[in-house]
Amino acid sequence: MVDLYNVETYNADTGFKAGYLNELERMIRTLKRDWTILYDMLSGKDNSNFGWDEHRQMVVAEDADGTHI
Repeated sequence: MVDLYNVETYNADTGFKAGYLNELERMIRTLKRDWTILYDMLSGKDNSNFGWDEHRQMVVAEDADGTHI
């Protein structure tokens, strides 16, 4: 700690706003809560035509007539 203070980087502006840790913790709680929904949607036995497009790195779905939406 003394070394950090001596090189004047201890109180450096990191670019984060005050209270960012609370926001980060809230997002992590939301992700943990909703993870099972996403997991079941993509890899459950009844995935309702949802999937993961590896090339575009996004969730894809098929409409009732078989076209991608």
